[in-house]
Amino acid sequence: MVKEKKLVEAITDMEKDFAQWYTDVVKKADLTDYSQLKGCMIIRPYGYAIWELIQKQMDERFKQTGHENVYMPMFIPESLLQKEKDHVEGFAPEVAWVTHGGETELQERICVRPTSETLFCEHYSNIIQSYRDLPKLYNQWCSVVRWEKTTRPFLRTTEFLWQEGHTAHATAEEAQQETIKMLNVYADFCHDVLAIPVIKGEKTAKERFAGAKATYTIESLMHDGKALQSGTSHNFGDGFAKAFEIQYTDKNNQLQYVHQTSWGTTTRLIGAIIMVHGDNSGLVLPPKIAPTQVIMIPIAQHKEGVLQKAEELKTMLSNVCRVKLDDSDKSAGWKFSEYEMKGVPIRLEIGPKDIEKNQVVLARRDTGEKEIVSIDNLQARVKQLLEEIQYNLLQRATERRNSKTYVAKTMEEFEKQINETPGFIKAMWCGDQACEDAIKEKTAATSRCIPFEQEHISDTCICCGKPAKHMVYWGRAY
Repeated sequence: MVKEKKLVEAITDMEKDFAQWYTDVVKKADLTDYSQLKGCMIIRPYGYAIWELIQKQMDERFKQTGHENVYMPMFIPESLLQKEKDHVEGFAPEVAWVTHGGETELQERICVRPTSETLFCEHYSNIIQSYRDLPKLYNQWCSVVRWEKTTRPFLRTTEFLWQEGHTAHATAEEAQQETIKMLNVYADFCHDVLAIPVIKGEKTAKERFAGAKATYTIESLMHDGKALQSGTSHNFGDGFAKAFEIQYTDKNNQLQYVHQTSWGTTTRLIGAIIMVHGDNSGLVLPPKIAPTQVIMIPIAQHKEGVLQKAEELKTMLSNVCRVKLDDSDKSAGWKFSEYEMKGVPIRLEIGPKDIEKNQVVLARRDTGEKEIVSIDNLQARVKQLLEEIQYNLLQRATERRNSKTYVAKTMEEFEKQINETPGFIKAMWCGDQACEDAIKEKTAATSRCIPFEQEHISDTCICCGKPAKHMVYWGRAY
């Protein structure tokens, strides 16, 4: 019991210091470790197992919408990166450059990919000739490098894992449909799999991806009231196509430029899972992305028949869930704390008395509730309980987000809310970047998105008082 107490005490309360709580959970739940290079994280097996489950389920959705996986080089010649002016200017501060190959200085600098638009564009210019070649629906899973000044595991690191979709279409209408379709894929994935509710909308011109015609986003809200951009989808129009000469011959034998999209999500989603669902005992994982959905803890396992029965139940449950049996010689109390820290959705306890009564004890990670279940009904109850936990986490996260979403009609209200009760703030905006900049300077809050579901809060911009064009979600963000 002493070890159990120390283990829980090792996590700082989120109410006391949210940033330290997050760091404690990431480290003590064995998700990552630090490497010698600042800003680069080692993703440990448990953390990577979560990413694999995210990747697998998301990849299935991409393939269902007709996308194919490819792989592009990690290096981009400087001359290729320079082809799209706005794009290179947007990424210039974060680019890592290779200047030497061995001891030989390179004639041309090479960048380590911060993103792969230019590589896909060069490839498309070579393989697209006719309308019959369209659309091209490609995606790649890889890592990218962005030289960040301030880093935090999963949320912002120098190198991170992600997927990036890059598509080419015959018409502007098809490209726009693709852009919104993939944004909806992300939103549905967060809702259905990660149990995270999101706000869908368009980024302002200031927040738009470098070189894009329009950028759309899904925004989620963390426990501490800060926003997290959880996925983006970009409509490039024909801007990149013109820079890279990506043309095709249409049905009338006329040359046309393609219209392109790009969309991506990253390991940042793991940070979102931690900060949306976690508590002061550690992780709380939605069952659909939990590497272990049921952890079996044998009680008095040294007694005859306990481990044998536990193995039987493990085999039985493996048909309905991802189950693990911890038969190590650590104390039961230590194991309880360890798997609570790791966010395993269900803990199953079985001991000699349970075996006599043909029952087990199930404990939920999300609520802490315990129940006694007959072994005869165990498979059905575990399956049902995992669904209940998944649903409960989504409901809880939605209620919390709604309770931290405010309306501001004046700058005084805005400043009071963002400083005293951080969260999403809905406020009207005139569309002028000068007001967007002024709000950020006054409050450190940025425009998160212009939501698709617009509301009329007032007629005037919260900043300048001129006629308002949009209702915008604002917030401080990671």
